[in-house]
Amino acid sequence: MPSLTSRAAGFAAASATALLVAGCSSATTESGPQADSVTVADQWVKAADSGMSAAFARFTNSGDREVRIVDATSPASARMEIHETVDADGSKTMRPKAGGLVIPAHGSVALQAGGDHLMFLDLVAPLRTGSQTPITVKFADGSARTFTAQVRDFAGNKENYAPAESPAHGG
Repeated sequence: MPSLTSRAAGFAAASATALLVAGCSSATTESGPQADSVTVADQWVKAADSGMSAAFARFTNSGDREVRIVDATSPASARMEIHETVDADGSKTMRPKAGGLVIPAHGSVALQAGGDHLMFLDLVAPLRTGSQTPITVKFADGSARTFTAQVRDFAGNKENYAPAESPAHGG
């Protein structure tokens, strides 16, 4: 009959093996931070003297699960929102995009003028053509990715802005 010490040692070894196997299987089913699977390309920001501006880019997700951008920040603006552009009574209106921006697994999403974009609200200084500004996007899991976007002239897409708490106004 095994001694109490040898039974305890055997139990400890079996428990350690079970934890090691559980740890390995857990590691293969859980993904890393959402930001790790996303790349950013073709990023730029519309030049503006004050008020509002917008950032555009292509986000590509190489991961096996969709990821969601839920927030954005930049030192160029007091606040930012993820926006969509919709037709409202014959004109285009920008509004906060409910639920954030979903990037499908092994897919990409383009932020573009007249569509989804990152909205700068309350610029802290002019965004001058040729300069660059950092933008940080935050994901649903709390991870973040920072990229730099070049400021460009762009005169197109005259949308209205419809914040959630007030009526639309010219943008």
